[in-house]
Amino acid sequence: MGGERDAGLVRAVGPWSLAASIIGMMIGAGIFAVPSGLAASLGSYAPLAFIACSLGIGAVAICCAEGGSRIATSGGMYGYIEASLGPLAGYVAGTLLWVGDVLATGGVAVALGNVAASTVPAALLGAVRVTVIIAVVGGIALVNAGGVARGARLVSAATALKLLPLAIFVVAGATAIRGANFSPPPAWRIEGLGRAVILATFALMGMETSLCASGEVARPSRTIPFALTIALTSVTALYAAIQLIVQGILGPALPGSAAPLADAMGRIGPALRVVMLAGTAFALLGCIAADILSTPRVLFAFARDGLLPRVLGRVHPRTHTPHIAILTYAAIAMVLALTGTFAELAVLATLATAGLYIAACIAAWLLARRGVALAGTPLNFRYLGAAALLGVVGMLLVIALASRAEIIGLLALVAMSSAVYLLQTRVARALATS
Repeated sequence: MGGERDAGLVRAVGPWSLAASIIGMMIGAGIFAVPSGLAASLGSYAPLAFIACSLGIGAVAICCAEGGSRIATSGGMYGYIEASLGPLAGYVAGTLLWVGDVLATGGVAVALGNVAASTVPAALLGAVRVTVIIAVVGGIALVNAGGVARGARLVSAATALKLLPLAIFVVAGATAIRGANFSPPPAWRIEGLGRAVILATFALMGMETSLCASGEVARPSRTIPFALTIALTSVTALYAAIQLIVQGILGPALPGSAAPLADAMGRIGPALRVVMLAGTAFALLGCIAADILSTPRVLFAFARDGLLPRVLGRVHPRTHTPHIAILTYAAIAMVLALTGTFAELAVLATLATAGLYIAACIAAWLLARRGVALAGTPLNFRYLGAAALLGVVGMLLVIALASRAEIIGLLALVAMSSAVYLLQTRVARALATS
């Protein structure tokens, strides 16, 4: 299955490039805003939220590593969920993945356009916003269409540029922490704790997007586990440190801050505030670059499996990339960004990812039980069953903590994608017998 789906692709993504892609997706705009919400719910205990939620995400990462080491194919989770749970589950999982990602990328592009527009006169706001969205999304898509290695290098560069301001924040901020700012947490409420869990989990999500390019990963049984371990460990440590430092600088002012990292650096010096605003722009750019490197492969995989128009499954004869899938995905992201429709579905995208993680954990466990190994020697994690159980329970908790309307929205997306798949297969069977 994986061989036919990935025919024409080149396995050129190494461990550090894949780790950089995962880090690029996990470290997004969220870390520049999430600390305020966490502080409002948990006070000085907020750093613990990242550590606690990383256990659930870490369990999912183990399952992803196991599944990816057994069936390393384009579409990432979609590929091994489909192989383990059947084509309907695979289609629903793939739909949750690419729809949530394209909505998120559209929203990130809007935010990047707004950052750029904030630096120009009011008369130019609209023009600058549109220009930045089209130039950034379109430019990144063209780079990726020109070769997967080029796209991976762009992600590595964007990740480095994005991490530099955060490193400056940690180093400079560590010297400005005041012990008096670590106040006792507010009175804990279920609603507040639930929102804190969702926020922390959201900030740690993103690995599934980079794994969409598993069909182009070299030595996947070793590269995928290594990259996931490096990415999750480093991001969790960085997030906990950032939350600790921003709390130590802003103290009681943190819950009401719209730009907590920039406000914290502003307490040290105006120049550092500018650096953090630039860091926000780099974070947004890095998210877009990492997503466009990876998620279009889901459209490509769907097309190769006959679930989307075949044209999306074409591979460029010179660059060996799914260029039409990449350009189509970028066009959808641009339309969403230009119409500003992401805000209403941002939470749904997060819940959709939680649903995807649940399916991935179950699928990886089933593949191990069946002894499936199509990508060389698999990971064979000894405690995979416990990791799968922890991942499933953790993601069910995230979904349960959402509002009723948000849960209904997630169920509606699952039902709609199921109906589309059943309709497509029925039409295909009717055409085959006619």
